Amino acid sequence: MTMRVPFLDLKAQYSDIKGEIDAAIAAVINDCAFVLGKYVAGFEEDFARYCGAKHCIAVDTGTSALHLALLAAGVGPGDEVMTAANTFIATVAAISHCGATPILVDVDPKTYTADLDGLRKAITRRTKVILPVHLYGRPAPMDAINALAAEHGVTVIEDACQAHGATYAGKRAGQWGQAACFSFYPGKNLGAYGEGGAITTNNDEWAAKLRMWRDHGSRQKYHHEMIGYNYRMEGMQGAILGVKLKHLDDWNRRRRGKADRYRQKLAGANLVLPPADDAAQSVYHLFVVQVDDRSRFQEDLKEAGIDTLIHYPIPVHKQKAYAQLSSQSFPVTERLAPRIVSLPIFPELTQQQIDHVAAVARRSVDL
Repeated sequence: MTMRVPFLDLKAQYSDIKGEIDAAIAAVINDCAFVLGKYVAGFEEDFARYCGAKHCIAVDTGTSALHLALLAAGVGPGDEVMTAANTFIATVAAISHCGATPILVDVDPKTYTADLDGLRKAITRRTKVILPVHLYGRPAPMDAINALAAEHGVTVIEDACQAHGATYAGKRAGQWGQAACFSFYPGKNLGAYGEGGAITTNNDEWAAKLRMWRDHGSRQKYHHEMIGYNYRMEGMQGAILGVKLKHLDDWNRRRRGKADRYRQKLAGANLVLPPADDAAQSVYHLFVVQVDDRSRFQEDLKEAGIDTLIHYPIPVHKQKAYAQLSSQSFPVTERLAPRIVSLPIFPELTQQQIDHVAAVARRSVDL
């Protein structure tokens, strides 16, 4: 039996909110508010409130958000920034953009977030920032990370690019660190119709600098107080995100429901499921499982009409761009890399589609 199950269905999401989205886009065009402007400002206010932060600074990408947040923390040449070895390269590239040294730490085999013992052992007098990654939508153990940072006088910046609305110990991502960085790439839980990113912070001084840095070092047009960047968010994206933010909690609730059904249908199968955790409430940007024979598993699902992806097939320290890190060893990350597979999960995924994915997956791994 085959059934088409896409990895993600943005058309289905659009059809559900088409009227709201079309009206928002028309308003931007009618007002010619194409770069920054009132629609971006409105989204910033709403997203800051949503995250429980004082400020939100909207930018063009999540990578830009990471770069600017690290600059706000004073990161530069000679500094070290610790982050998880199993992450998208943008996390590490942002460190490099500042001229600092990325210090990778292996991950916990169950949560895929940075291993706490690894962080403790890797911290040095040159450590400027701990950059925990809320990978796949699951928050890192922020209470312990903040305690470690406080002990050593280190700044914490959250990479929350996959964790819009996720909570740890009842607090949302975006209010645990001195700043938090978000991506609004189209496939994210809160996705733009193009690129987008944001930084949340409670620090007034940081917020002022971040707003200038994103706009050529200027707070008044043609008056440049510092050398900045062109990291501005487009008005269209701000308006679209403002509409989508109203639906985010419902979409995340539905994602959690899909994850629960996967667990129910895949219980006892010969694969490793992402653990449920009341303390770290994931928003399931991705539903990642581990299998022994990934190539065969993906082929079996493909033949049944099911799309899968791998996040991420090559660890950062094995990438050509970071050849200088290739001699380092991160056993858990390296063991996970050939085993992890992301199954389809999105709010509009039907119960029938989940049951089909589960049935094919179970048959594949239990042969």
